Amino acid sequence: MPPTSSSSDTCTSRHFSWLMKSCFPDPHHPSPISAAATTTISSLPDDLLLECLSRVPHSSLPSIPFVCRRWGYLLNSPAFHVLRLRHSLVFSTLFCVSISSSALFTATLRLDGVDCPFWKVSSFVLSSGGDGFDLGSGPNFSLFSHFRLVSIGRKIYVIGRTAMLRCDTWTGTLVTKSGMGLQRKKFAAAAVEGKIYVAGGSARLSTVEEYDPDENVWHVVSDAPRRRYGCIGASVDGVFYVIGGLKIGGASVNDGGSLGADMTHVYASSMDLYDVAARGWLRSRAVPGGGCVVAACSVNEHIYILSSHAVELSFWKFNGSRKSRSFGEWCRLKCPPVPPQVRVDSTVRFSCVGVAEKVVLIQVVGCIDDLLRRSGRLERGSRERLVLVYDNAAGEWSRVVDLPEVIRRAACVCVEC
Repeated sequence: MPPTSSSSDTCTSRHFSWLMKSCFPDPHHPSPISAAATTTISSLPDDLLLECLSRVPHSSLPSIPFVCRRWGYLLNSPAFHVLRLRHSLVFSTLFCVSISSSALFTATLRLDGVDCPFWKVSSFVLSSGGDGFDLGSGPNFSLFSHFRLVSIGRKIYVIGRTAMLRCDTWTGTLVTKSGMGLQRKKFAAAAVEGKIYVAGGSARLSTVEEYDPDENVWHVVSDAPRRRYGCIGASVDGVFYVIGGLKIGGASVNDGGSLGADMTHVYASSMDLYDVAARGWLRSRAVPGGGCVVAACSVNEHIYILSSHAVELSFWKFNGSRKSRSFGEWCRLKCPPVPPQVRVDSTVRFSCVGVAEKVVLIQVVGCIDDLLRRSGRLERGSRERLVLVYDNAAGEWSRVVDLPEVIRRAACVCVEC
């Protein structure tokens, strides 16, 4: 947060390195040039100051808002992001987010231009600039037990049942935002044209909600053709995809969060397509060969889907470009090399994220046998945090460093930061 004193409107050199301090005149070493001709970085016009600030290393970005309000304003301007892109200082970064009782933890991984990628773990504590929500204050923490992540620009939105947090990946701040109007659990969420859309996760209503980050307001924009639970969201070419999950008929989700007894059949391999601009639904699509969709993401103009067939997996690509003649076509791809000793069942969770031109698949295997845990014979290695990367150009899978164990029950998203 910026200083509250009257001096907060003037630039200071706090929190900056010797290089940044050198931009300010030293009163103990008077210059032979007259004081009227002396120029400091604080006296530069906005365009030149933006050029200077846009070259600051990523590790120094959190310090910029502490210098003065003007610097904080420039950091949030669209021109700052454009200049960072021009200087090749913006990278597609994978964020895995986990919430504890006191903080939000992230593990980040960069794949572009890195010979030996590694995970970097950091934590974000809720800023006092929010509305006072405390992650550890009793029942509020349960609102994030099955959260979804959506990224817009450099910011990550952590969407819980009726609460939401916004994480700024540049400044490291975490603030509260308005929660959804309808309580949901295991719902689909995605960003389309700068706004967030959510659907599913409720047996009461089939509404689709839209969140405007500028107004910090949720609106109901449509009714989904089917009520889904445990569905996945993605977006391509102005379309919000609601993928997989279970169909809920007249059932309700009980207080414990599990499905009621009136649950009907599974919509495991189908998709509902919502055209955001037209405010209408396109023809539904389904994964060839059926199966149960366990992970999905978008890369460029395609939707990538991992489907489970009880004893095996299949990997598919769906053409989501509506201007293409092959819109709606499916293509089967090489299956990810999941270790043969891992069964494809309820103990295995998958996350699929598009990072630049690649698809990252994260597989987390829980404890296989609770009896071993209770008997004290839980063997080392009973948890697997496998990270696989699919190269679209080569059509091949490769394995990178495993997800850190400190990140538990994580959700994943790609951020341009």
